[in-house]
Amino acid sequence: MQRLGQMIRQLAHYRRQWETMMKASSAAATAFESSSMPSRLTEVTGFGSNPGNLRMLTYVPEDLPLSPALVVVLHGCTQTASGYDRGSGWSALADRYGFVLLYAEQQEANNPKRCFNWFQLGDIERNRGEAHSIRQMVDHAVQQHGVDRSRIFVTGLSAGGAMTATMLAAYPEVFAGGAIIAGLPYRCATSVPEAFECMFQGQTRTADEWGDLVRSASTHEGPWPKISVWHGSADATVKPMNAGEIIKQWTNIHGLQADPSHSDIVNGYPRRAWTDAAGEEVIEEYVITGMAHGTPLAIGNDENSYGAAGPFLLDVGISSSYQIAKFWGLTKSAGSKTWDRPEPKRTLQERTLQGAETVLHVFPAEAEAPKAEAAARKPQQQSRQSASSHLDIGSVITKALRAAGLMK
Repeated sequence: MQRLGQMIRQLAHYRRQWETMMKASSAAATAFESSSMPSRLTEVTGFGSNPGNLRMLTYVPEDLPLSPALVVVLHGCTQTASGYDRGSGWSALADRYGFVLLYAEQQEANNPKRCFNWFQLGDIERNRGEAHSIRQMVDHAVQQHGVDRSRIFVTGLSAGGAMTATMLAAYPEVFAGGAIIAGLPYRCATSVPEAFECMFQGQTRTADEWGDLVRSASTHEGPWPKISVWHGSADATVKPMNAGEIIKQWTNIHGLQADPSHSDIVNGYPRRAWTDAAGEEVIEEYVITGMAHGTPLAIGNDENSYGAAGPFLLDVGISSSYQIAKFWGLTKSAGSKTWDRPEPKRTLQERTLQGAETVLHVFPAEAEAPKAEAAARKPQQQSRQSASSHLDIGSVITKALRAAGLMK
């Protein structure tokens, strides 16, 4: 009885925490939606029996190549398809690389906070509920746009990330790859109390146990989708340990070791990757240091920056949408267009600073002049000699800054 009482109190605490966060985010989401540009998405009806009662919206670029790829995108709680598209920048990527977008949108009649019901058995099993509705949308889009069935992908944030995990498990033969952002493992929860526990506390299982949940979701025996996992290290809504449990689930499915094949730094953030027997990367994980709950964005004018900051859409200097598309091979599309976003004019000093920062990024171990000091035009001279090239990077930077009048 004491344990039951403790569980009830804990559940009540989680519910209050959730409702407080949702109340704040709903107001912010409404403001973001009202200030957004007109939606680029078109609603599609009559795509099937739609047992999950979801809306289907698509974006189709004007110049669509033959047999294009298809990307299914699932928004988070309190969000809409059009709002998430504007924030994540997926339609801009579709314009550039020539693929079709499919957005499934939750309705308040199904969930008052517009969360996909990733924790209800009737919505996460093959050929049932919301999962089946999304599957019907995919079939409709394939038929309407001549989609290449070998290049169908799915991604989502938070509840949409958890539903992405559902689609990958329930229909692994449909998807070539998936990207789970601030999400949870498949069947981490099958009830509301379990959902709160998974989100705010996390659930630990062995890799075999997690893998068995995916294997039991269908009769599929492989090959399996490529998986990209993204999570903020400061996420207080979906505990970051969930990213590790997702990795355990899918490394087990792919028959890979727990340790990554290699790791690197991308745009300042740690990335780990797992390769298969052929040496191809089939799983990757990004931990966005210091980021809260949301989709990582890079807002700017260069070819790798997309989207707009908003609720759960966080400008942290890396575009998850672009990096995910790259991981899936979509940025190598023959139909991609030359980037023509205008570059803002910069002064000589700004260009010199950017060049110095580039050197710092390329040689992080040899030169560590802080960006903040450069931006404040109070750089400090640092002289470290590269062990590999014997190049005095600090001297190079100092000379460049002096030439621009930024250092005496």
